[in-house]
Amino acid sequence: MTKVKIGVIGLGNMGSSHVSQLANGLVKGGQLTAVCDFNEDRLKAANEKTGGQLACFTDPDTFFNQADIEAVLIAAPHYDHPTLAEQAFQKGLHVLIEKPAGVYTKNVQRMNEAAAESGKVFSIMYNQRTNPLYQKLRQLIQSGELGEIKRTNWIITDWYRSQSYYDSSEWRATWEGEGGGVLLNQSPHQLDLWQWTTGLMPKRVHAFCHFGRYHNIEVEDDVTAYVEYENGATGVFITSTGEAPGTNRFEIIGDRGKIVVENDQLIFYRLTQSEREFNATYTGGFGEPEHWKIEIPVKGENTQHLGIMQNWVDAILKGTPLLAPGEEGIKGLEISNAIYLSAWLKESVELPIDADLFYKTLQEKIKASNFVKEKSGNVVLSVEGTH
Repeated sequence: MTKVKIGVIGLGNMGSSHVSQLANGLVKGGQLTAVCDFNEDRLKAANEKTGGQLACFTDPDTFFNQADIEAVLIAAPHYDHPTLAEQAFQKGLHVLIEKPAGVYTKNVQRMNEAAAESGKVFSIMYNQRTNPLYQKLRQLIQSGELGEIKRTNWIITDWYRSQSYYDSSEWRATWEGEGGGVLLNQSPHQLDLWQWTTGLMPKRVHAFCHFGRYHNIEVEDDVTAYVEYENGATGVFITSTGEAPGTNRFEIIGDRGKIVVENDQLIFYRLTQSEREFNATYTGGFGEPEHWKIEIPVKGENTQHLGIMQNWVDAILKGTPLLAPGEEGIKGLEISNAIYLSAWLKESVELPIDADLFYKTLQEKIKASNFVKEKSGNVVLSVEGTH
C-alpha cells in the first residue's frame, strides 16, 4: 500500500479544514476519496476543492457501506464521535477522531474496546502534542530532571468567546447539543496535556463550575478544579471563556525545582539540590535551596492538525508509533467528567468515576433543560443558565 484512501465525515469548520489539507496533497500518502455531511452545500464546496472527484454522501450508513475508503477522519459533533468510530471499526477502517473522544466515558470505553478488537490504527486529534514546547516539557519531567512532582497549576483563560459566538449555532453550549461548555469545547487539549506531560492522572477531584456566568448559555463558562494525585501531589486547573485578556500559564513544581510554561517559553527554575534533602539537613533557620533560572531552548516545528494527520497515515503505511493514540482520549475526558460530576454533586469524586452515575446525571440535565435558541438569535434562558 502506497496511499491510504480517506473519507471525512463532518464538514464543519474543522472538517472542512481537514478536507482542504488532504485535497491539496499536504498529507503524504493520504488520498481523499469521499466526504459525508447532512448539509449538501458543504458537500458541494468540498467536492469543488478536488475538481469534482469526491464521492459525496448525506447519510453515514450509506457512506460506510459504499464509500471507497480505507480510513475515516471523524469531525462530527461530540456525541457522535464514539458511535461513528465503532461503526468504522466494524467496517474494518482505520480511524482518526477529532477531540474530544466523546461526551461521557461510558461509550468511549466501548469505542476503545472496538478499536482493540479491530486491530486498526486509531488516533485522536490532540494536535497540541505536536508542539515542541510540550514535547520538551514531557521529556524533562519523564527523565526525572524535575524530581517527584509536588504540585501542578494550569490557568488557561485565554479562550475568550463573545455571546455572538454562542448564538451562531443552536447546538453550541447546550447539554443536548454539545454536552458541555469550555471543558468539552475549548480545554480538552489542556486536559490532555496536563496528564500527558506529567504522567499523572488525578485520583480525586473537587470542582466548582459556574454555568452561564458570563454568557447566556446553560453550560459552564468558568471552572476551578482542585485535584489530588496518588503520590500526594495536588493540582489546580482553572479555565474560562469570559476573561479578557486571558492567561495561559502552566506550572509544575517538583522536588528539584519548578517549570513554568508561558508565552511560548519554557523556564526551568532548577534547584542545585533536592528540596527534601535541603529540608532535612539545613540548620540555618531562614533559607532555601539555591536555584538557577534556565531558559530551556525549544526546537522543532509545531505541525498541529497536519502533523497528527501525517502521523496517522504514517502509522497505517509504515507502522510509525502514534503520537496521540485514540485510546488515550478517555484520560482527559475522565478528568472533565469528574469535574462536572463533582460540581453537580457538590462533593469530591474519586477516579475512575462512576460512569453510570455520570451518564444518568447528564441525561437529567438534558431532560430538565428548557434552554432554547430562537431563530431570531435571541436566547431563552434555562433556570440553571442564569446562575
